[in-house]
This record gives sequence, structure tokens and C-alpha cells, in this order.
Amino acid sequence: MSSSSHISCPASAVEIRHCLREKNENRTLWSILHGLSAPQKKIPSVYFYDDTGSKLFEHITRLPEYYPNRTEKNLLKQMRQDIVGFLQQGDVIEFGSGDCSKISLLLEAVPAPRRQRIRYIPVDVSGAALRESAHAVVKRFPGIAVQGLVADFGQFELLPSRQDRLFCFFGSTLGNLSRDEAVEYLSSLCRVMRQGDALLLGLDMTKQKDVLERAYNDSQGVTAEFNRNILRVVNCIAGTDFDPDRFAHLAFYDETLCRIEMHLQALGDMEVRCPHVKGKLKLTEGETIHTENSHKFTPKQIARMAADAGLMIRRMYTDENRWFSLVQLTKR
Repeated sequence: MSSSSHISCPASAVEIRHCLREKNENRTLWSILHGLSAPQKKIPSVYFYDDTGSKLFEHITRLPEYYPNRTEKNLLKQMRQDIVGFLQQGDVIEFGSGDCSKISLLLEAVPAPRRQRIRYIPVDVSGAALRESAHAVVKRFPGIAVQGLVADFGQFELLPSRQDRLFCFFGSTLGNLSRDEAVEYLSSLCRVMRQGDALLLGLDMTKQKDVLERAYNDSQGVTAEFNRNILRVVNCIAGTDFDPDRFAHLAFYDETLCRIEMHLQALGDMEVRCPHVKGKLKLTEGETIHTENSHKFTPKQIARMAADAGLMIRRMYTDENRWFSLVQLTKR
């Protein structure tokens, strides 16, 4: 873990700790070069989220085709009284806080006097996004304490251990992991949870293929730009000279694996220079670089995943179309 630094607003209502694990440059570079040298070239999706990528993703969440964001928010509005009813005091911890609009819906449902006894802890890898959202929460809810963590979502050892914690993981971000990785992540979180803690997990559900594919192929091309931006990040890290404009955005639903796959497809034969490899990285026209998976879930899959991770479903909320679910989980 790197040494912590703090940024505070004048009223000391916001504290931000920078606790990202120290980057192992060799491991980071290896993960990129290993992926680009595989038979199916790939780039780990973690490299989407530089500051530009984070801003583009926030834009995606507001697009008309992207139903997950508005559906999840509608569910929060409908169910928030039940969700926050048990929380009299303690910490609300949000992984991947983004623009703080979802957590704000929950905080609105907490009576102002009780809100003074709650501490909000947003966790995000983007320091710029976290600072902006933390100050927005303080402005909207005067008196609330905010302690932000610039950290990986899995750095559970950094989380405070006081009683009554509500962990929030919205946006179906868990779906970016494989099934085994998702269970491993939830198991690790379960180990730091105590009786009385709860996890509110947003998960995108299986549905018609055309609805899913429209959500990842928006008419404004924002998702395409988000996808191509990963090549700019790779250029910065690995010294490559990818030209993002020479790649087409490709997103499709694999019904067998119940997941959206995102790829970048080469628009022509190309050679990419990289100072860390002999020769050049070669791509042929039509060849793809796999950049992300977004798994969709059924109720049975959610129940099995929770049980395998040592968690118990307390409530499952879903919309009338059964497009998205909010799952409230506790430790077994």
C-alpha cells in the first residue's frame, strides 16, 4: 500500500485517503503484453478507468439505450425505505461510487437527524471522480461525514470495522468478473462482514438479445469511444502506438455464456510498435482485441453464487420487466 495523503474541505467534512496498492510496473506491463500476445488478443478491463474513461462511462449511464442505470435508480427509489430502515447509525460503503447519484437516493430516505450518525465511505480507483462525488454528497447533505478511499474494490483491509455497515456495489459491476472470480470476490467480502452488516448488490438480468445489444451499441457512439480509449491507456503504460481510430467497436451478446462481450476490431492489417517486445505486434484485418465481459444473471444463478460465497439473500427487488435486480445480502 502506498503512503496515504489527505485532502480536506474547509469544514473538514470530507477526508480522502489515497491507498491504491503500489503499482508493480513489471506486472502491469506483463498483463498487457501477455494479453496482446494470446491467440485471442485481450486487454484487462481494469484499464478502461483512467480519468477520461471514468467520465465517458458516466456519460454512458445517461444514454437512452443504457437501461441498467435508470432501472436500478427506479428500484432504489421504490425500495429505499426498506433498505435503509435497519441502518440507525454506522457506515455506508460504496464500491465504485461514480457520480454519487445512486447513493444519494438512499441517503435521501434517511431522516436528517439520523443522517448525522452515518458516515459515507466511497471507494473508487479514480481520485478525480471520487473527490468530485464526495464534495457533491457533502453539499447535498450538510453535516454528513465522508471518508473517501482511492483504492481497488478488493482492498477490504482498509475498511473501518465499526458496527452496522451497509456495503453497496451498484451497476452490475460484479458482472465484469467471471463466475468463479465473482464468487471469490464475494467470499472475500463475506469474510470481513459481521452479523448486522448487509450488502446491497445491483445485478443485470438475462433478457432479450436486442435489448442487451442496443445498450452496448448506443447511437451516439459514446460506448465506442469508451472502448477505444483503452488503447490510449495502453499506449501510456506500454509505450505502444495503437491508433484507436483504426478500430471498430464491437459488442454482442453470447447467449450460451449469458454475457455481453466487447471487442475492438481491426479495420485493416497493422503493425504496432512496442519498445518492450522484439519486432512488432501484428493484427490482421477483422482480428479483435477482447476488452470486456458483462455477465447477466438469472435468479437461480444469483442464489447459487450467494450460497457459494457464504451469503444469504435477505430480499431481492426487481422491476416489472425483470431486467435488473437489487439483492440485499447478509452473512450466513
